Amino acid sequence: MKKILFVCHGNICRSPMAEFLMKDLVQKAGLASQFHIESAATSREEIGNPVYPPARRKLAEHGIACAGHAARQLTKQDYAAYDLLVGMDSANLRDMRRICGGDPDGKLSLLLDHTARSGDVADPWYTGDFEATWRDVLEGCRDLLREITG
Repeated sequence: MKKILFVCHGNICRSPMAEFLMKDLVQKAGLASQFHIESAATSREEIGNPVYPPARRKLAEHGIACAGHAARQLTKQDYAAYDLLVGMDSANLRDMRRICGGDPDGKLSLLLDHTARSGDVADPWYTGDFEATWRDVLEGCRDLLREITG
């Protein structure tokens, strides 16, 4: 079983979008039993909060539900528990390394590093552009799934 943890700053926009989109992709591919997918935050600001309403609406536009999500913070123990820890931007990656105590096993990456272009998934909390974030997350999740499944 492949265990993936998506990580962003607050765990209410980008990382849950990636979590629920990836769950949808593996379900549609008939691979759900081969994956365990969750998400977490690098900060404590939103702990316990649900998916931010505009992010929830963007998922719903594509028929993807995200009920029951409660933001949680990344822990050092997550490093051992997951095969891949995928951040949304370079600040997330820096914080992930700090929380996890480094990356001795090469498990940490950025979502867009799995695409033909690297870079950060813009934070829609600040940009207000949930469509651009959706496109980045969709491309990243599709390419990551292709990478994992060959």
